Amino acid sequence: MKKLILALLGGAACLFSACGHPDVYELSSPDGSSNRLQVRIARNDSGSWQYAFSAGERQLLAPAELGYVLADSTTTLDAQWQLEKVEQHRHDSVWHPVWGKRKVVEDRYNELALTFVSESRQRLEVVFRLYPDGLAFRYGWPASNAAAVGVKSERTAFRFAGDYTAWSYNGEHRNIGPEKLSDADGRRLPVMTVKADSAHYLALHEACLNEGKPLVLVSRKGDTAFHVAEAPDSLRPGFQSAWRVVFFGERPGRLVDSHLIELLNPDPDPSYDFSWVKPGMAVWDWRINGARTDDGFTYTMSYPSWIRMVDFAAEQGFRYLVLDANWYGPEFASDSDPVTGEKARDVQRLLAYAREKGVGVWLYLNDVGGRRYPIAETLAQYGQWGAAGVKYGFMKGTPEEKNQWTREITRLCAENHLLVDFHDGPVHPYGQMRTWPNAVTREFCHAQLDAHRVFVPSTFVTSVFVNMLAGPLDMNNGMFDLRQGHTTRVDESQPVPSTLVSEAARTLVVFSGATILPDIPEMYRRYPALLRFLSAQKMPWLESRTLDGEIGEYIVMMRETEDAYLVAAVTNEEARRISIPLDFLPEGRFEAEISEDGADAHYLHHRESLQSRTATLSAGEPLQVQLAPGGGCCVLIRKASSQPE
Repeated sequence: MKKLILALLGGAACLFSACGHPDVYELSSPDGSSNRLQVRIARNDSGSWQYAFSAGERQLLAPAELGYVLADSTTTLDAQWQLEKVEQHRHDSVWHPVWGKRKVVEDRYNELALTFVSESRQRLEVVFRLYPDGLAFRYGWPASNAAAVGVKSERTAFRFAGDYTAWSYNGEHRNIGPEKLSDADGRRLPVMTVKADSAHYLALHEACLNEGKPLVLVSRKGDTAFHVAEAPDSLRPGFQSAWRVVFFGERPGRLVDSHLIELLNPDPDPSYDFSWVKPGMAVWDWRINGARTDDGFTYTMSYPSWIRMVDFAAEQGFRYLVLDANWYGPEFASDSDPVTGEKARDVQRLLAYAREKGVGVWLYLNDVGGRRYPIAETLAQYGQWGAAGVKYGFMKGTPEEKNQWTREITRLCAENHLLVDFHDGPVHPYGQMRTWPNAVTREFCHAQLDAHRVFVPSTFVTSVFVNMLAGPLDMNNGMFDLRQGHTTRVDESQPVPSTLVSEAARTLVVFSGATILPDIPEMYRRYPALLRFLSAQKMPWLESRTLDGEIGEYIVMMRETEDAYLVAAVTNEEARRISIPLDFLPEGRFEAEISEDGADAHYLHHRESLQSRTATLSAGEPLQVQLAPGGGCCVLIRKASSQPE
């Protein structure tokens, strides 16, 4: 065995300690807080390498397995594998996203790379990174290895140090949880958000999934360990796994505000220019179908309605109109041509009209049309027409196949200056928006009005602490037609269990590069204060901050634009009085417009009841607001330069 090679990179300061033992290594996060994070990598008594994770003095993940079981049933990182090389690195820079939660993002981490070698001279690299808000690690099969090897399973486990409480993603249904970790029995999908106690929150996900199967976790009842259920078919020379990610925060809002997933993805290829990517608010033609106005107009998914929607978008400063299914023919019909179909000429006329109004138009594309007709030609045609984006629906295939098709469509859209939104059971986001800023949103959630499964308020204030950790969500909040009985809408006529103020607030809480509003202009114009709140959401955000909240209970979000600070609060089925901290404000006093639920408001009745008031606010005086059951609050704070004279 060659002597261990130790390489110290990134400065003279030691980022890790060997603990006086050649088989124990510790890495710390690059911050000096009392909850400074630490990962410990060590051999156990049987000779296998394991890792453990702590925050301050609190161990959160107990020693757990690393590596793979190979096709020949041998196990990597067991007693037959020796540590050959140790490298450390310190990184301290900033990321300037094209768009996102904030204008400038700190990118700080300490890294420890361990290279192990087997008796047969095969090598496996494990890279650990600690950020101020979490741990990430991944495997590499170096290019120096002579050949690929088959894989039976991945050994990676997340062995929680206590029987904590968890919530998990559950497709287009309510999240699983809250459940004790020991009650979980079977498969769980990321994101899994975990509450250890009132000062220690975790979440499990993955980042930078370039190849292989998307992450699935599996556990047995009575156990608090979750194992990675899927593995690559083989390890080829040059292979790198996705990053296994553990978020950490003293409060759940810290998880929401994290950029950990994006930071673990590379910057865009410099050959691409993404300056054309503009996030923003959008109106939509799907839920308006069948709506009737006081002037006798009936909205349909057709040119006259599209024109009205474009005019409204231009009036309010909204960037986009989204055209949904069937514009080129029945979306699941194999003979519906996505370029020459039924309304293609009307769509081209609309694109020209909208361009004059400064409004971009998105085009829907079903997977049937996306695969039956040449996808590169279809997307090139949309780009030539001047479309703004593509909403891609109902993708078929295994999760691995869907991930690769998603990557291909995202690339083709980028080449044609098209934004993209994936719907209907998409593969989970894993930070693509850094590498591909045109990937502005996806339905990695239960879209609020989909499939006649209107969810209850607690679903919303759970999913924003679970699903939204993965990336931007297309949840389609903001329905203002909240009548007690059935509406005239063709697709969705059920009453929405929410309040008017909560619907407006949800549009701000949900992070998305395209916030798609589901209602008609006339409904928004009925409520001027709330419409002003919607129109003030001028992305990209300068800053975002989760001010308060608890999983499944409530959330308070602040987002900053060039002109304003916007604050939104949303609660579950319980009424609550909350105190909103305003320490994000600079010195001085600011005029605010506050919209709250009416005294009789309730998500099951009197949904439209609201009251608006103005107030003068300052950083040192928290704002007290009352939220109705299933309700919310919207606060629009104008910056001094944007105050009306």
